[in-house]
Amino acid sequence: MSNSPLVVYTKLSPNHSGQRTHGIDRITPHCVVGQLSCERICDCFPAGRGASCNYGIGTDGRISLCVEEKNRSWCSSSNANDQRAVTIECSSDKTAPYAMTDAVYAALIDLCTDICKRNGKKKLLWFGDKDKTLSYEPKADEMIITVHRWFANKSCPGDWLYNRLGDLAAKVTSRLGGETPQPSPSGTLYRVQTGAYKNKANADLQLAKVKAAGFDTYMVKAGGLYKIQVGAYSKKENADNMAAKLKAAGFDTYITTEKGEAVSSSGTAAASLSVGDKVKLDANAPVYGGTSKFASWVYSSTLYLRELNGNRAVISTQKTGAVTGAVDKKYLKKI
Repeated sequence: MSNSPLVVYTKLSPNHSGQRTHGIDRITPHCVVGQLSCERICDCFPAGRGASCNYGIGTDGRISLCVEEKNRSWCSSSNANDQRAVTIECSSDKTAPYAMTDAVYAALIDLCTDICKRNGKKKLLWFGDKDKTLSYEPKADEMIITVHRWFANKSCPGDWLYNRLGDLAAKVTSRLGGETPQPSPSGTLYRVQTGAYKNKANADLQLAKVKAAGFDTYMVKAGGLYKIQVGAYSKKENADNMAAKLKAAGFDTYITTEKGEAVSSSGTAAASLSVGDKVKLDANAPVYGGTSKFASWVYSSTLYLRELNGNRAVISTQKTGAVTGAVDKKYLKKI
């Protein structure tokens, strides 16, 4: 099994499970949550980190190799998925909807096309539905797209890329000479809205509340208002189901087809914490966005606060260089 000839930089991470137990028939693109170079993406996966990916795409579109394609990376919070998926970390903004540069998206199309060709695939498929995708057995000439949010409580790959996965599949399939999947008759996407505000500060507060309740949400601006939305569904029934979940969590909802312009939240840090501070980690703190714990030594170490975006705090044992991971800031104590 070969690696992509599009790679311009290689730094192999030790974080993998060895050779795959399943043939490659999936591609899982991720958002790396940072506008990083392809070299810096590889630096994110030192020994002991507990994470890795097969390929990284830097903000300028250059591609790196972090784990050889023949090996199973640790990327999607799912052994079953990663055994059969080529995983790709893509440079992105640090806040929702985790937008990517044109160069990253173009390189992703090129890389997916190359992966499909080398693995004998003529079609890249995107169903946009977890249950349908995971129950589908691809034909010998088919590759399917899966996403991290299906296996963990994360927004990855972010709504910017998630809403383009149909386009990605169509463009790759066209290059492969296969039959391009037909778009839905209307092309309409249904979004569940939980608020619309003239004042952005009020929108930021609502965004934080919806996120704290466990929903993947984002902010757009349309008609002079800041609007908090969840999802973008090709089937209205899926939007109805999400609206019901939000209502059960105490939010008023409204289903709209209005897209709007993506807006980043303010994400201001708590007054007691600043980037560069020395901190200690609470003994009960889980890794951000999940329930897994850090290695035991992390809890007894003096750490540095490297990044702070909303509640998401990136920590490290070093002032510069490799990071240890991310945690909710409420679990940090300044020392």
